[in-house]
Formats: sequence, structure tokens, C-alpha cells
Amino acid sequence: MSIRDAEIENFLAECGWAQADRRPLAGDASARRYERLHKASGETAVLMDAPPESGEDTAPFVAIARHLARKGFSAPTILAHDRDRGLVLLEDLGDDLYARICERDETAEFPLYERAVDLLLALRDIAPPDALAPYDEAVYLRESRLLTQWYLPAATGRETAQALAAEYDELIRKTCALAATDRPCLVLRDYHAENLLWLPSLPAIAAVGLLDFQDALKGHPAYDLVSLLEDARRDTSDKLRRAMIKRYLAASGDDRESFLTAYAALGAQRNLKIIGIFSRLWLRDGKPAYLDLIPRVWGHLQRDLEHPALAALRVFINRHVAPPDRAVLRKIKEPA
Repeated sequence: MSIRDAEIENFLAECGWAQADRRPLAGDASARRYERLHKASGETAVLMDAPPESGEDTAPFVAIARHLARKGFSAPTILAHDRDRGLVLLEDLGDDLYARICERDETAEFPLYERAVDLLLALRDIAPPDALAPYDEAVYLRESRLLTQWYLPAATGRETAQALAAEYDELIRKTCALAATDRPCLVLRDYHAENLLWLPSLPAIAAVGLLDFQDALKGHPAYDLVSLLEDARRDTSDKLRRAMIKRYLAASGDDRESFLTAYAALGAQRNLKIIGIFSRLWLRDGKPAYLDLIPRVWGHLQRDLEHPALAALRVFINRHVAPPDRAVLRKIKEPA
């Protein structure tokens, strides 16, 4: 038995789950792992295994989960938590992910997404935790640089020139300035169909179960709408995107042009970041499946760059960043 296995067994014993059957659940792009625990009585729970030596910290997840639950949102209840060992025992919210339901039943998509939009409208009306860090220029830049640090060198076969990286940084600064807001809200940041659960027995927005929010920051309310509608893992139609944005604007009362400008700016930043992250997941972490998602993300990016306010960034991307066609993806997968 490894040291980690022993730590987990001790933790489960302390929580009263020592005899539970353990079955792996799908992981994510981080170093976290998840297991579903089954007691003989039929009771279930979920174990989050987030090793601190891998750079994981369970405290942000626990803090945001408790904040959301206090405000009436369906985040999993924290049953037990050991930050030093990087272990959390969570309420089991089930398996009805938005992505799986929509895959089984196309007619479910619009009602589910409407409820997810309504949750975002409610989320912007509650004060974010006081200690929450801002989604500011420094974060935008750090994330966006993943493109020039990982995707661009892999696609071209050479390191990104310093002058080119500096030009890109300046364009990112100007782009993200378009999403400045004097009313920041809690931004969950990974608000998409693989992280949302349908809980139909609960009323209103409580029917939307929330899974992944440990990276939450305080920022523009358009960001999570972008996460929802520009999903890296499943196709979303123009019809769905238009309808959900219309629903959001009708309820929020936001100025349409200002909001759509912020939406496009944050969408471009997010998609550039994701292309870089997915490249890194293969090149550094040996996870090739994410490369196959890059063309979809590129499509989202191209739509965002159509906004007139992003013309300069569009010119830069078209001139310096190779589209992720088969040849480019093959070059990334099989570098010389």
C-alpha cells in the first residue's frame, strides 16, 4: 500500500466510511481524482483526492461550496475535509450531467440551458466572498500567455519571439479592458455542461447542481455565460447561443452593446487560454485527448474575433497563429 493509499484509508475511517466500496469517477484536467463511495446501506458520497504535493489546495473549493450553499445554490455539502492531506468527502449529487442528458435527449437542451442562465442571473445578485481575488489584468495576461508559451511554439517548431509575445500581451490588455466592470460578481470560471448536474426534484435554480468552482474569482458576469455557451467539450448551436444571450439580457437589463463587447472580449481571452492549456496538457502532462478539442475552441475564438472592437487582435491571430488543422495538430502530437 502506498503512503497516499494509507492516508485515504485513514481519512475514510475517521469519517465513518472505512468499509465503503470505492469506484473511480471521471477526473478532470487537474491532478485531482474522484471516487464514488458506496456503503452497504445504499448511502453514497464522493471522495475528492487532491494531493497537496501536486499543487492542489482543497480550501478554495470548500470555501466556495459553503458560500454557494448558504445562498441557496446546489453545491455539494462538505461532509468532511482534511486540507493538509488534500482530501474532501462530498455529498453525492448523482450522475445526470447536462452533457449526458443533452446527448440522450436533444429536446432537453433549451430547458436545461435556460435554468443555467437563470442561475447566473441569480449569482450576479449576491455579493461575492470578501476574500475572493479579482479577475484582473494580471490573471488575464497569465492565462492568455499559455497560447504563446505552449500552442504557438508547438505549432511553429520554435519559441515565440519576445517582441511578438509583447505585442500579444498589449493586445490582451486592451481586449480585457473592454470587460471592465464596477459591479464584479462571483465568477465560477468552469461553468459548462460537464460541470452542471440536473436535479429535477429541486425548485428553480436549485435544480442546477454545481461541481467545479475551486478556481472562482471576482469578475465580469459575462464570463460564466461565455463558459456555458462556448463549451470546449460539446457543440452549441448559434440558435442556442442567441436565445440564451437574449434571455440573459432581457432579465439583466444590461446595455446590449456593452455586454456583447465584454462577452466577445472575455470569450476571446478564454478561448486563447484554453488552446494553450489543452496544448500543455499533452506536451507537459501527456494527456492527448484534449488536443482533439482544440478545433472546436478555435471556432469559438473566430466568432468572438468577429466583433469590431477586437479587430486588432483578430489581425494578430490571423497573421501569427496557425489554425489547428490536421497538419498542425499532427505536428503538435508528433514533434520532430
